Amino acid sequence: MTYALGTSRGTMTKAPLVLIDVETKEGITGRSYIWCYFSAGVPALTKILEEVERVVAGAKLAPLDLWRRLAERFALIGVQGIVRMAMAGFDIAAWDALARAASLPLTALLGSAPTPIPAYNSCGLGLMRSPELVADEAEKLLESGFRAIKLRLGYPKLREDIAALRAVRNRIGPQIAIMVDYNQALGLAAALERGRALDEEAIYWLEEPIRHDDYTGYAALVRELKTPIQIGENFSESPAMAGALAAGAADYVMPDLERIGGVTGWQRAAALACIHRVEMSSHLYPEVSAHLLAATPTCHFLEYVDWAAPILEQPLRIVDGFALPPDAPGNGLVWNARAVEKYRIA
Repeated sequence: MTYALGTSRGTMTKAPLVLIDVETKEGITGRSYIWCYFSAGVPALTKILEEVERVVAGAKLAPLDLWRRLAERFALIGVQGIVRMAMAGFDIAAWDALARAASLPLTALLGSAPTPIPAYNSCGLGLMRSPELVADEAEKLLESGFRAIKLRLGYPKLREDIAALRAVRNRIGPQIAIMVDYNQALGLAAALERGRALDEEAIYWLEEPIRHDDYTGYAALVRELKTPIQIGENFSESPAMAGALAAGAADYVMPDLERIGGVTGWQRAAALACIHRVEMSSHLYPEVSAHLLAATPTCHFLEYVDWAAPILEQPLRIVDGFALPPDAPGNGLVWNARAVEKYRIA
């Protein structure tokens, strides 16, 4: 990773990716990748992908039907965790193959047109030893023209959170949007205390301060705080998002392309956001998410990370703070074979 990412859940310096190719008899290949968080997850995911391959081999390339078939196959285990990761990875690659077969960008296949998407830089700004180091990194993250960045908080003391935030704000100025992410570090009482303090600091949103599925707690935060509450990266398929929205647990939502169930699950989530009139952003997977956000009625922000960029022939372009989904067939993922070999771990 370009920047070490220190969060309340640990520090990450590497991004283990499983690359998935779906090959069709017609010679078209669809591609996706799944981030495994840590290397120990790689063999488990690839083992489940072997079963996915067995179940779908020879089937017609119809992602909605194949999702149902795989959900039935894994029903007794449950479409969660590693199983959902494998299914989502296959689904993303299947939609890519379908778009390539139609000679359409994925966005166009879904009924929209490639369009610039507002993006914020989420590559770094983790927990660090001093506010000055955080501010230094914030400056670097704006070099590509970004107008918004994400800052991780969750230091032991509230005053340390405020010191880091103010150091960044003083360095980058008032015109840059700062999103704040706690990675579920707090209990409800602490979230209320720190949230009220952050209400005075003009942040753009407050992301996942408490346990991701505590929708009652989040509803209290929505009621009590002025700063908008952002959740969603841990929605496990669209029913979880439906439950959160029904509980009034968020001002904004940001599904993760893998956890929401790939392209198939994203479309269901986008429909929910539209019905509830809630702005919807993405979590990670910026290359494919740029296509999907362009087809999302309540499109908000794309979370940009460059973790896959070193292995791509054409990394996602960012111009003046906007992500530009490519106007070419598919989802934009084409592996750089030499780079893949350079970084291969298995």
